[in-house]
Amino acid sequence: AARAAHAHEFILRMPQGYDSLVGERGQGLSGGERQRISIARALLINPRILILDEATSAVDTETEKEIQNALDNLVRGRTTIAIAHRLSTLRKADRLVVMDKGLIVEEGTHDVLIESQGAYWRLYEAQQRQAESEGAVLRESTAS
Repeated sequence: AARAAHAHEFILRMPQGYDSLVGERGQGLSGGERQRISIARALLINPRILILDEATSAVDTETEKEIQNALDNLVRGRTTIAIAHRLSTLRKADRLVVMDKGLIVEEGTHDVLIESQGAYWRLYEAQQRQAESEGAVLRESTAS
């Protein structure tokens, strides 16, 4: 489960590996490490229905990619409801439901919603622009 959740490597780097103690609620782990431990636990439980609430909200883009790879293993073969503001985590979903002020304003696949250029498209484009500008800032700071 730890390997599938992309947690095995960082667990091995801990002082006592799998026998290491961490604080309550994952104290001593980064946000991404806590998320991957949660994914590993969910894999062990093997639920038929899985609810993910902002699974990648508190992590950087690189950690998000690792968590997304782990989530791909977790959601396979089960009903999954994912709640997210970071739309890149939802791209592979079979069906997206876009809500605004408690009302459903759009639904469909990522491609259909992008094509319709509605609320989802506007949010997605804004997030893409933000990611690109953050990448440019990062490239500039590492070039100095």
